Amino acid sequence: MNAQADAVALSGGARGLVALALALGTFMQVLDTSIANVAIPTIAGNLGVSSDQGTWVITSFAVSNGISVPLTGWLMQRYGVVRTFVLSVLAFTAASFLCGAAWSLSSLVVFRVLQGAVSGPMIPGSQALLLRLFGPARAGTALAIWSITTLVAPVAGPVLGGYISDDWSWPWIFYINVPVGVLSGFVCWHFLGRHDTPTRQLPIDTVGLGLLMLWVGALQVMLDKGKDLDWFGSPVIVSLCVVAVIAFIAWLIWELTERYPIVDLSLFTRRNFTLGTIAFCIGYAVFFGNIVLLPLWLQTQLGYTATWAGLVAAPAGLVSVLVAPFVGRMVGKVDARLLGTVGFLSFAISFFMRSELTADASFFAFVVPQLVMGIGMGTFFVAMISILLDGVPPERVPSASGVSNFIRIVASAFATSITTTFWDRDEALHQTHLAESSSVYSPNLQASINGLQALGISNDHTAIGVLSQDLIHQAYLLSSLDYFRISGWLTLAPLILVWLARRPRSAQHAAAE
Repeated sequence: MNAQADAVALSGGARGLVALALALGTFMQVLDTSIANVAIPTIAGNLGVSSDQGTWVITSFAVSNGISVPLTGWLMQRYGVVRTFVLSVLAFTAASFLCGAAWSLSSLVVFRVLQGAVSGPMIPGSQALLLRLFGPARAGTALAIWSITTLVAPVAGPVLGGYISDDWSWPWIFYINVPVGVLSGFVCWHFLGRHDTPTRQLPIDTVGLGLLMLWVGALQVMLDKGKDLDWFGSPVIVSLCVVAVIAFIAWLIWELTERYPIVDLSLFTRRNFTLGTIAFCIGYAVFFGNIVLLPLWLQTQLGYTATWAGLVAAPAGLVSVLVAPFVGRMVGKVDARLLGTVGFLSFAISFFMRSELTADASFFAFVVPQLVMGIGMGTFFVAMISILLDGVPPERVPSASGVSNFIRIVASAFATSITTTFWDRDEALHQTHLAESSSVYSPNLQASINGLQALGISNDHTAIGVLSQDLIHQAYLLSSLDYFRISGWLTLAPLILVWLARRPRSAQHAAAE
């Protein structure tokens, strides 16, 4: 299907209303990938679980969303783009209501899995319909609307999530989707229902889908539960690892021999697609791990409220919104590998700047690295998509987009689990080293206890408890700085892959994601 060629004829007012409804659909889905990040400590505390257990709220959505993305092409060809998009929006809206009504972490994770599973067609569907709505002559306008909404949502997510957590209650993070989703679905069906795309009967790779769900699910649970079950000292973790490996190998063999695979692995025979996808996913995984860790650290260790943690994160999105239009004009005129390099370098500089932070750093000191990261956000995505889709025939672009999206989203879910595991393990290591140099007979410790007693804390045990808490905060600070430093080097590594790729010939598919 050529979404651009089959334009929908609507008047100016109606076109604007439908474009807004489609943008709202995109906004909702992208918003829900970031809005919960700053609310994790609040949600975890309200549901009586630890903050690292609360990250299941993020990973469950990301994994199920990633698994559902490869189904998008089949659903759109089988049922039509408009019908698929509208049903996806309405199902997402219903799942959002259930998330808000969740009564425990287990129920919330189940509903987040549902929410992610039904949201797969929302982003590609809104993009395809915007292109049809504006036609080939105004495709730039359509992609500008689509790109801005995908960049504004990460800005609004942390701020909105923080405000709701502090001044309302966390269920409203999900309830706010309900009126937006109903409006988006109603408007799109009313104006576009009679303009749906042709449908055709296609087989679905049920075996491939089942194996995909099995290995991704087993691997994600293994990563999430590993730190609680002592990793490979636990029979459960060993079993999950064996299941993930066997299911992955079986899935790989099946997809390479299946006529209609759920994931078209033959795309990896293309040099730019392979190198671009690997670099894209490494960069995105590190980026996503950092946007999960920063608000978690600010709230649990540095005393920030959810609102202020969101305000720290927001400037990156604001800068990316300003940078993206200029980058869009440069793609095709400037080597996309140069733009990608700017993106990776901006991420790396941002992470290295964070690695120099201190526990008493000012709000502004936390914001400056975010401003630098915003430059990376505005260049990294468009540049990498241009590289990985270079040379892909137009009829295979939807499949290539689906594969790269699937790997990117699943990589972000894995990154979340790996990030929280590293943070806790490295903190424990630093705490041990700090404790070894803090004997009760240490003159420095005795001086600190005397200082606290001078402030009115007369009980030695209470004073030691206060100092122990400070030691934990210091250990988490050192662990965070280690993570930021490692992130900087990991972000520089994929530059080798970027420059091994061929220079993209054009930017015709630059926004295909």
